Amino acid sequence: ARLRARLPRQTGSAGALGRLEDIAVWLAVVQGGETVRPIAAPRVVLFAGDHGVAARDVSALAPGHTAHAVREAAAGGGAVGLLAGLHGAGVRVVDMAVDTDPALLPEAVTRYRVRHSSGSIDRHDALTTAQAEQAFQTGMDIADAEIDGGADLLVVGDIGVGNTTAAAVLIGALTGTDAAAAIGRGSGIDDATWIRKCAAIRDALRRARPVLGEPLRLLAVSGGADYAAMSGFLLRAAIRRTPVLLDGIASAASALVVQRIAYRTPDWWLAGHVTPEPSHAKALDRMALEPLLDYKLRYGEATGALLALPIVQAAACLAAELPVEDEKADEDAAPSLTKQTTPTDAGDAEADSTADDPWLTDDTAIEAGGEPPSPAPDAPPPAGPEAAGRRALADDAAGPRVIEYGGSGGGFVPGPGDDSGPAGVSTPTR
Repeated sequence: ARLRARLPRQTGSAGALGRLEDIAVWLAVVQGGETVRPIAAPRVVLFAGDHGVAARDVSALAPGHTAHAVREAAAGGGAVGLLAGLHGAGVRVVDMAVDTDPALLPEAVTRYRVRHSSGSIDRHDALTTAQAEQAFQTGMDIADAEIDGGADLLVVGDIGVGNTTAAAVLIGALTGTDAAAAIGRGSGIDDATWIRKCAAIRDALRRARPVLGEPLRLLAVSGGADYAAMSGFLLRAAIRRTPVLLDGIASAASALVVQRIAYRTPDWWLAGHVTPEPSHAKALDRMALEPLLDYKLRYGEATGALLALPIVQAAACLAAELPVEDEKADEDAAPSLTKQTTPTDAGDAEADSTADDPWLTDDTAIEAGGEPPSPAPDAPPPAGPEAAGRRALADDAAGPRVIEYGGSGGGFVPGPGDDSGPAGVSTPTR
């Protein structure tokens, strides 16, 4: 509330920063303070896994795409590497169920692997209950490691063939949406592939509905190792009071499952963007999360969230660094009165004759709202030209202008062409 009241004083009017103000206030709340701390150490975590349902020919991506994308991202390449480097974010890739020989991937990537691919969810469970528990705990452990390592904002994304099918099943089951209304074109599928995908989701939804009341069991039946890990990651980040920027439909599906575990967890998340997948928008709506961007992206790998990251960073920077306008106005409006003398034709001697004038000492710089110093008790009032007033420059929004000090009425009087003194400055009298 304090930041919300302060922002108009920083920008000059209420709502001047639009939605950036909402983001700044959200950040202040999740950071646990009355002011915003700039985002200094964002971290991207990608959970990777293949899905057995892809064997039903529901994706336009070829087998082996996941392993290739994981190798590329782990090496700092691909879209995620470029965007993360652009915005100063570190990247971590976690293989949960990639269908490839682990020796072909870095050991740091494969150390948490639960299995080779997840089961085909239209006919089989994606995981055993024990595997789901292991993956969920892995996600929690990784969140702890990232937060303990200094991350102040987490970006969660996914890599995997068949992952939009699993996401549509989870979201469809949790929102009561049927198969045809839950799916889009995913990886860019044609009509025939869309029909096959719709049938696979229909069958998977039948298997998911009986376990809706058991979130971990739902992840085992209809999710996958990557979804279970993302769910544990999101839950632990909320427990650790660390903000998370969600990416696409996979992270939204995992978030929706976590909301079933702890209803207020979405308070710690921000939706980076919304994809063209219909079920993605349904999931965000159910969690009351408004996406920052709608660029029709379906690339995955946290690219949408990374495009939104500089918006969040900008909101934090502006709220933290913009000066309060009232204070700046006071500083700008305070006149600085300095002695100004103009040598006359009589020479420097006459110009220097004011040096001992008690009304024109260097101490006559007046603070805003203050009183000018009094002359010595026995000092005579100024005579001659000084009686008409002493001139000093005061800067304000209109530029320098002349203010006369003295004159017949005493105090500050407008200079030639002025109707009033500097804005925000009182006019003390002697």
